[in-house]
Amino acid sequence: MFSAVGRNGPQGRTGNARLLQSTTRPMPNLENLKKQAKLYLRWHREGHYPVAAQIRAALPRFQHLTDQAVLEHSFKLSDAQELIARKAGFENWEALLRGVRAKGVHTMQEIHAETPSKPTLLAAEPQLFVADITASCDFYTQKLGFKVAFTYGEPAFYGQVFRDGASLNLRHLDESQMKAVLRAKEDLLSASITVDDVKPLFLEFQAAGVAFAQTLKTEPWGARTFIVRDPDGNLLLFAGRGQ
Repeated sequence: MFSAVGRNGPQGRTGNARLLQSTTRPMPNLENLKKQAKLYLRWHREGHYPVAAQIRAALPRFQHLTDQAVLEHSFKLSDAQELIARKAGFENWEALLRGVRAKGVHTMQEIHAETPSKPTLLAAEPQLFVADITASCDFYTQKLGFKVAFTYGEPAFYGQVFRDGASLNLRHLDESQMKAVLRAKEDLLSASITVDDVKPLFLEFQAAGVAFAQTLKTEPWGARTFIVRDPDGNLLLFAGRGQ
């Protein structure tokens, strides 16, 4: 999933969205998959350029089209469902449904039989302010093991990176939103990411030469945490179970 940017993008700029790497992510439940398909359909209808890169990368019949042509092309719910399926590593929507059900994931009808209906939060995507989108993408991919979902603009001024279920949106600003001294003094976090087992991740980052604002420690409430500082001073808290 990604945060959509309008036709002219932030600050009125234009450009082509580029999907630098196409990879699969963990599958949510069936109802969330259906909601994601509807979101892609709505974003296409509203003319959000970043969705054009997603469509072109996943669906071969759109690969020869420009962003503008993709957004002007017919795009139905079945196309959006196929997009979701291919991003999850399946040939089509029907194959995805079989795969989801084979893993024992409940449909919304089954969930409704057990619990009252209520809104479901699909994802959270913290937005980080950075000086250079390309340099930030290099840091997150080469040091932290993330992958690039897309970048937008020439030169890029917006993008997204992800690793497993965690997504971070990157937005270019010539000047930081807050002074570095204040951020360091107050330990102001830009994002908090939950990990199933935090120590191996800490050791992975340590071996990659990542700069830590806080090394691995056990908090009074039992969780184990560490904090990474990215090149722009953004502080990322990684938290997992205690041992």
